[in-house]
Amino acid sequence: MSLFDSISFIKPGSWLGLLGGGQLGKMFCNSAQQLGYKVVVIDPSNDNPASAVADLHLQSSYDDEDVLNHFSSICKSVTVEFENIPVHSLSFLAKKKVRVCPSYESIAIAQNRILEKEFISSLGIDLAPYAVLYDYEDCINISENLFPGILKVAQLGYDGKGQIRVKDKGQLIKAFDDLGKVPSVFEKMLPLDQELSIVVARGFNGKTQEFPPSINFHSSGILSSSIITSSNHEIYSNIDISRVSFIAKKIIDSLKYTGVLCIEFFIVGNRIIVNEIAPRPHNSGHYSIEACITSQFEQQVRAMVGLPLGDTSLMSSAIMINLLGDVWFDKSSGLQREPNWVQALDILGAKLHLYGKNEARIGRKMGHITLLGNDVYELNKRAYDLCSIIGIDYESV
Repeated sequence: MSLFDSISFIKPGSWLGLLGGGQLGKMFCNSAQQLGYKVVVIDPSNDNPASAVADLHLQSSYDDEDVLNHFSSICKSVTVEFENIPVHSLSFLAKKKVRVCPSYESIAIAQNRILEKEFISSLGIDLAPYAVLYDYEDCINISENLFPGILKVAQLGYDGKGQIRVKDKGQLIKAFDDLGKVPSVFEKMLPLDQELSIVVARGFNGKTQEFPPSINFHSSGILSSSIITSSNHEIYSNIDISRVSFIAKKIIDSLKYTGVLCIEFFIVGNRIIVNEIAPRPHNSGHYSIEACITSQFEQQVRAMVGLPLGDTSLMSSAIMINLLGDVWFDKSSGLQREPNWVQALDILGAKLHLYGKNEARIGRKMGHITLLGNDVYELNKRAYDLCSIIGIDYESV
């Protein structure tokens, strides 16, 4: 019996399932269809990026058992577009003998900051100092050494949502109240030298493949840009990339994970601190669509159908720039306008991805641009020029 017989290789032409209809789902659909698969999407909205390109859209909540029964009768393997899918829905599908990638147990850990930190800490991996808060008494008894810090809700927070920065206990109690008095994590703010992420994939056979790590810049808690080049480049000179790789492999193996996982790191001096994990492709990995032999989305498909993981070698250095809805509004007048795509795409090596969202809103992810080239410093100059054209404040490497 071959390896692929033993893990039930799913042949092209079969249906794959996706829970969630956002832009990550759209890019997953594109990769799945390229490899010959059909995709059915469950999403409650009637207008979302993934359903616009999927072969079938089931407009429903994620926990409708009638819809999940129908879903499980169509597809052989399912994955998630974002981590806040109800775990009981994923467990329901697993009981129907549908292959859920990653497992609902992994997603349960990744969607809860308390469980996530407990899991990472159990592996002996460095975290920022933190405290778990369940009630006002926990806020009052918290150590003064954790201030200033960031209060984060344990569940359903993302892209800076469900987070408040606080300086003292008085602010903490108010912030806890403002966030609904729900279980939360309070993290000490650290003097960061860099923020880094790495996307790693693991197949059913336990083999892993890592994508080149990206150096990330954020604005208001949302990723603004990522820079990627060969791991021996001087921009990584103060980062132990081999240690980053070791930590990533330890986490994904310990989870017994199948699929694509992103791990975000804080670099503080010589310390490599895990910030959080995301059980799916990640914004900081979008560069892989053009810059790597295999994209993170194709890797997601390969993992869930039992194909060998693809080559993640970097073919070009890259800078990925997030396009938020802010770009569609003039900074001076506040009036809505179309960004100057003609001038922006005159920049050498620029690749535009718009997600097909009908309404531009401040802070909403509308697309991204990836710049490709051999010299990361030349790319940096082009990125500055591009951002000036479309009205983005660019933070250079």
